[in-house]
Amino acid sequence: MRIGNMLKEQESLENTSSNNSSYKILAVDDEIGIVDSLSIFLKRSGYTFAGETDPVKAIERLKNEHFDLLLLDFIMTPLHGDQVVEEIRKFNKELYIILLTGHKDLAPPLETIRRLDIQGYCEKSDKFDQLLLLIESGIKSVAQMQEIKRINTELSETYEKLEQAYMESIQTVRYTVEAKDTYTRGHSDRVSEYSVLIGEKLGLSEEDIRRLRIGGLFHDVGKIGVPDSILQKDGKLSDDEYSEIKNHPTIGAHILSTATIFQDIIPIVKHHHERYDGRGYPGMLKGEDIPYLARIAAVADSFDAMTSRRVYRDSLPLDVVIEEIEKNKGTQFDPNIADAFLDILRNNYEKIKEIQEKYVN
Repeated sequence: MRIGNMLKEQESLENTSSNNSSYKILAVDDEIGIVDSLSIFLKRSGYTFAGETDPVKAIERLKNEHFDLLLLDFIMTPLHGDQVVEEIRKFNKELYIILLTGHKDLAPPLETIRRLDIQGYCEKSDKFDQLLLLIESGIKSVAQMQEIKRINTELSETYEKLEQAYMESIQTVRYTVEAKDTYTRGHSDRVSEYSVLIGEKLGLSEEDIRRLRIGGLFHDVGKIGVPDSILQKDGKLSDDEYSEIKNHPTIGAHILSTATIFQDIIPIVKHHHERYDGRGYPGMLKGEDIPYLARIAAVADSFDAMTSRRVYRDSLPLDVVIEEIEKNKGTQFDPNIADAFLDILRNNYEKIKEIQEKYVN
């Protein structure tokens, strides 16, 4: 990460630097040159910046001082980055963390990154533009969390007012995502209503139905933290870009974590991309270890993906969709939930059509 390259990129950011001054970033890297380089770039970007070369001192500093975002090197002494995060998460669950690696091959497994609630990672060399995108996306997420906290403080008089304020706040984030990603427009509404249909078919309680409705609406809210260039890309995503997309459940759960009323939908938001065979993300959970309502949302989400028009393909015919769901029972989907939805598709398809006509793709 060369200072000269950073300074060239900096010229395009000077107009926005005044908006960044309220955000504090801590960088931890045992190479003083990296810390100095980040200091120059981020201070010129307007951020309040601090650097540490000793990870142990950094942990102590985080215990006593507020920071909004942490840039953390992975390979360090005496502690590696994953060990540092484990210590931090014991006393700070909210800190937004981006892990830096010297080379892609040196990065920890994705399951480790997600288990430790690390919001992103980036190579240090020749990818400063990607790091900048990750920082900007992280700050967006931090800003949304701060807004939720502000509402929580101001509207604590009654639970009803607080719940409505939270809903409006997160709806704003959701609409922001939909404005960025044309595919998401209408998708969350349909997933919400398909999930409710499945829940009713399975005889779930009114409270679980409520969780499915709200969880479906907000299941993709974490896409606010995905760069626009990836969300709006027409062609096939690269491996790195797909990895960024796969972070959205964790980011969504992180955003909602500050609001008490959303605690019961966080499992849906975080785990709607898990697979019954354990090959999903972010937790690679398997079978009944996957939260039950998340298993329902996973079926609804996949159905809408198959029946929605995309840039690269038209919607799939119903018979093909039914065949795909049948084929993936017990691997991608919970078999009992898949059977319940297949029964709806075969015997009550008019309810599906009503939802599709209500929220046209």
